[in-house]
Amino acid sequence: MRGEEEREYVEFVTTRRPVLHRAAYLMCGDQHRADDIVQATMTALYRKWRRAREADNLDAYVHRMLVRAYLAEKRLGWARVRLMSEPPERVAASPPAGVEERDSLRTALARLPRAQRTVLVLRFACDMSVDDVAAALRTSPGNVKSHTSRGLAALRDLLDVQIHTPGRKDAVG
Repeated sequence: MRGEEEREYVEFVTTRRPVLHRAAYLMCGDQHRADDIVQATMTALYRKWRRAREADNLDAYVHRMLVRAYLAEKRLGWARVRLMSEPPERVAASPPAGVEERDSLRTALARLPRAQRTVLVLRFACDMSVDDVAAALRTSPGNVKSHTSRGLAALRDLLDVQIHTPGRKDAVG
């Protein structure tokens, strides 16, 4: 890569990395796996930078690469390896405001089918349009709308069940 191309690549990665990491984390639910997915995406982008920078919508192009890296990582056997039989105990400190809602949303997202979760993350966490998501996933806009509708309905049901579960201190009614 030449000096100017490398500068453009570094600038792009520096500005977009936090957004890509957030999207990867919301898709996979694990900070370390999200790091691996983003790193794989950035490596692939570096190799294909000349072609990528010519894309009509570079962000959609890179989000498509991120989704592919997520799906490829998901298929790997080592992704299911757990190094501990039990998760370590956490000392419960008073969480900052909004943490419980965020955790509830992440838990609900993790329970959705992969396609619905991916579409919702790209649409709402990455603020992509229906057409951009369709291009990133190489599917039709109608399919994106369908996954969005079903995913939002499932999220509402999951979050409603969590809020109204008897015995929870935050239960309503």
